[in-house]
Amino acid sequence: MNRNYIHPADQLVMMMNRIYNYGMTTTSGGNLSILDENGDVWITPGSIDKGNLTRKDMVCIKKDGTIEGIHKPSSEYPFHLKVYETRSDIKAVLHAHPPALVAFSIVRKIPNTRLIPNAYVGCGKIAMAEYGLPGSKDLGDKIAREFEKGCDIAVLENHGVVVGSDSLFNAFKAFETLDFCARLQIDASIIGKPKSLNEDEIQLKYTKDHFNMEEFVPEVITSQEKEARSEMCKLVHRAYDQKLINATQGSFSQRMEGDQFIITPYNVDRKYLVVEDIVGVSGAKREAGKVPSRSIRLHQEIYRNHPEINAIIIAHPPNIMAYAVTDEVLDSKSIPESYILMRDIPKLNFSDFYQKPEETAKAFNESTPIVIVNNDCVAVTGDSLLNAFDRLEVAEYSAKALVFSKNLGEMVAINEEQIEEIKEAFHLK
Repeated sequence: MNRNYIHPADQLVMMMNRIYNYGMTTTSGGNLSILDENGDVWITPGSIDKGNLTRKDMVCIKKDGTIEGIHKPSSEYPFHLKVYETRSDIKAVLHAHPPALVAFSIVRKIPNTRLIPNAYVGCGKIAMAEYGLPGSKDLGDKIAREFEKGCDIAVLENHGVVVGSDSLFNAFKAFETLDFCARLQIDASIIGKPKSLNEDEIQLKYTKDHFNMEEFVPEVITSQEKEARSEMCKLVHRAYDQKLINATQGSFSQRMEGDQFIITPYNVDRKYLVVEDIVGVSGAKREAGKVPSRSIRLHQEIYRNHPEINAIIIAHPPNIMAYAVTDEVLDSKSIPESYILMRDIPKLNFSDFYQKPEETAKAFNESTPIVIVNNDCVAVTGDSLLNAFDRLEVAEYSAKALVFSKNLGEMVAINEEQIEEIKEAFHLK
C-alpha cells in the first residue's frame, strides 16, 4: 500500500476506524489531524460517532484559519495547531484515551518502555504534560511546551495521550506500541516484578544488521505457494486483530519444498499485509526487491535442524509477554488442553536469541514446540501454520487465565500422574 497516494481525509478515516475498533477510544473520544503540504490541517470532527466516520465528515482548517466541512472540527483542535506551530517536523497528531494509558495518566506515571526493545525505540521520548481543561488554550500551551522540549509523545495528566510524528501511520505505530507497553506493565505487575533491559541489551537488537543474502527472481510461483501466501496473510491479519502481534512486529514463516520457505517482510504494517509483500526464500537467497524479517536466520536454523517443523511464528502477545518480562514461569500444567498443545515452555536469554540462532534452534523438539525469550517475544512452531497459530492462541489464552487467577488464589497445577495420563491418551512423547 503506497500511502503517498492516500488523501488526508481517507487517512483520518482509516486510522480512527482502527483506533476505535481496537478499543483504544470511545464513540465521542479522541481526535486525529494531518498537516497537509499546502499548510491546511485536516482533522476529525467533534461530537460525531467515531465508530462510523466517512471522508465527508472530515474537516479542513485552511492555512488562513477558515474552516471547511459539514461539521465543526474537534473541540481540541487548538492544541493540534499549537503542536504544528511549535514543531516543524511534526506532520500528524494523534490523541486518544486507551484504558491502560489513561490508568497511567491518572497515577501520573509514564509506562516503562525499557521492558521490551520495540517500545523503547519505537516510542521515542515521552513526557508528562500538566493537567489542563480539555479543549482549552491552557491545555494546548502545556502540550506544546512538552513537544517544544523535544518529546514525541505526551501523556496528559488525568486525560490520555498525544502523539506527534512525521505521518499519521507512524504516529499510530508509536501510539499502539506505547499502549501495548502500558498493558504489558500492568499485567506483569500482577504476576511479579517487571524487569527492564539495559541500554546495551536494547541496542543489541537494533544494531544487528539484516542477514546478508543474495537475491533471486522466482521463475514461477506455484499454486501451492500462492495458496500458502494467501493463508499466511489471513492468519497475520487474524493475529493482528486479536492483538497477538502489532503493526510492525511479529514474523510468520512456512516451509515450502526443499530448502524453500516464505516469510513475512521487515517493517511492513501487518494490518495491511498483502500476498505481494510476502518474501520467498530459497537456500541462502531472498526474493528480489524484498527485505525479510530480521529473524530470518533463526527461521532458517529451525527448519534446517527440524524436518518435522513446517511453520514458525514469532509474536508478542501481552499476557505471554508478562511472563517474558518477569521471573515468573508460564506453567503449561494448568489446563489439560493447554498442556497438549503447549507442552514444556522454557525461557531463553534475550542476548542468546539474537547472537546464537544455531543454539536457539536446538531448544525446540516435540516436547518443546514453544519458547519464551526474556523481554522480547514468544517463538512457536508447528507442523503447519494453522497448527502453530493454534498453539500461539492457546498459549496466550492460558497465560491470560493465569494472570487472572493470580488475584483469586494459588494456582493448583495438574499433578505428574495426571500429566502421564494425558501423554498416554493423546500419544504425546
